[in-house]
Amino acid sequence: MNFSLTQLHVPQRILISNSQTPKAFKMTRLKTVSLALSCAVALLVLSMNSANAFGQTQPPKLASVPPMGWNTWYAFGCHISADVVRAQVDQMVANGMKAAGYRYVNLDDCWQGSRDAQGVIHPNSHFPDVKALAAYVHSRGLLFGIYSSPGPTTCGGYEGSYGHEVQDARTYAGWGVDFLKYDWCSATSVYRPEQMEDAYLKMHQALVAAGRPMIYSLCQYGMLGVWRWGPQVGAELWRTTGDVSNKIDFQEYERMLFVGFGQAGLDRFAGPGRWNDLDMLQIGNSGLNLDEQKTQMSLWCLLAAPLIVSTDLTRLSSSELAILTNPEAIRVDQDPQGIEGQRVSQVGPLQVWAKPESGGSMAVGLFNSGESAMPVSVDFRQIGFFHAVEVRDLWARKDLGTFEKTFSTKVPRHGVALIEVKNYQSQ
Repeated sequence: MNFSLTQLHVPQRILISNSQTPKAFKMTRLKTVSLALSCAVALLVLSMNSANAFGQTQPPKLASVPPMGWNTWYAFGCHISADVVRAQVDQMVANGMKAAGYRYVNLDDCWQGSRDAQGVIHPNSHFPDVKALAAYVHSRGLLFGIYSSPGPTTCGGYEGSYGHEVQDARTYAGWGVDFLKYDWCSATSVYRPEQMEDAYLKMHQALVAAGRPMIYSLCQYGMLGVWRWGPQVGAELWRTTGDVSNKIDFQEYERMLFVGFGQAGLDRFAGPGRWNDLDMLQIGNSGLNLDEQKTQMSLWCLLAAPLIVSTDLTRLSSSELAILTNPEAIRVDQDPQGIEGQRVSQVGPLQVWAKPESGGSMAVGLFNSGESAMPVSVDFRQIGFFHAVEVRDLWARKDLGTFEKTFSTKVPRHGVALIEVKNYQSQ
C-alpha cells in the first residue's frame, strides 16, 4: 500500500472555524478534523516505514545502504586511462571523500580492447593490466567497479558481453571487480523488449556462478518499469530515467530536476539492497552553480539515491568538496532504514520533500526552482508532528531552535534548504 504525502494533506481552510459557527458544531468539526489528521498520519507512517514492495525481511548482503563512489564517465568520457584512474583514487583518499564514505571507483565505458581466440575479453592499451589497477584501488581501501553491456557493443562502440556473459563474469571476478554497471546500449539489436529481463538475468546468474560478490547495477533508463522487476534479476540498483546530464542542450539544472522530482511515487520500490538510481552527481562540473549543486545533493540524499559523483576530483573547489562531504547530508542518504523520501507539497516552483530517519526524526528539503529568492514553508502536521519540534539546518550544520506548526525560510533562486525535524525534548 502506498500513500503520497500530498494525498494525505488536509486543506488549511477546514482547520479554521468560522466565528459565527455554533460552538458545539465547531467542536465537533474540529474533533472530526483531528481524527482525520491522526488517521492520515498513521497511514503515512505505515506507508513510509513499511517493508518495500518486495516484502524483504532479511538484510541484504550487498548495498544495505545506497552505494557511494566515483565514476569516470561524465568526468572523462573515453579520454581515460589507468594512470588517470589512479590519480583520482589518490585524490579521493587525500581530500577526505574516502573518509566521508565514498568507496567505489567505477571504470565506465571505453576500457575494452578485443577478445582472444577463446573469447576472453582483454583491455585496450590505456589499461594494460586491469587486475593490477583493481589491486591498487583495493590497496587504498576502496572498491573497484567496471562497465559492460548485454549487447554486442557498448554505448561507446566497444566490446559488449553478448554471448560471453559467463566468460566476462569469470574475468571480472578474477580481476577483483566489486561492482558491475550493465548498460543496455546495443542490446536492442539482439533482444526484443520483452527479453530485457532475461538478458539482465543471464548476467546475474553468471556473476553468481563466478563466485565473487559484486553490486549489479542496471542501466536501462527506466524502460519497462525496471523498478518492478529489477530485484528479480538480481540487481541492487537500477536507473529510473535517462541521463542526468547532456552537455548538448546546456539545460543541466532542468535535466537534474526532471530526474530528481520525477522519482515521485517510486519510493515503495526502494529499500536496503534495492535502490532507485538517479544517475550520477554533477557536483564539480560546469553545468550547475553552487546553489544548484546543493539542490542535487539534497534531493539525491532525500531520495536515498546512490551517491556516485563523476567529475575530475583534482579540480574540485573547496566549496564543491564541502557539498560532497557534508556529513549531515550524507547521513540522510545513508540512513539504515533506507526509506526513500516523498513529495509533501508543491506550489508552483516551490516544493517540499520529506524522508523519515531512524530515531523518529524527519529530513525535509525545501526547494525553489523559481527565478528569484522566495520563502518556502513546511507544515509540521503534514509530516507527522503535532507539537513543538526542534529544527536543525543540515547545510549550515547548526540548530535553529524550537518551532510550532510551521517552519519557513527564504530559499535562493534554484536553491534548497535542508533541515532535520524532531520532537522537542524539554529539559
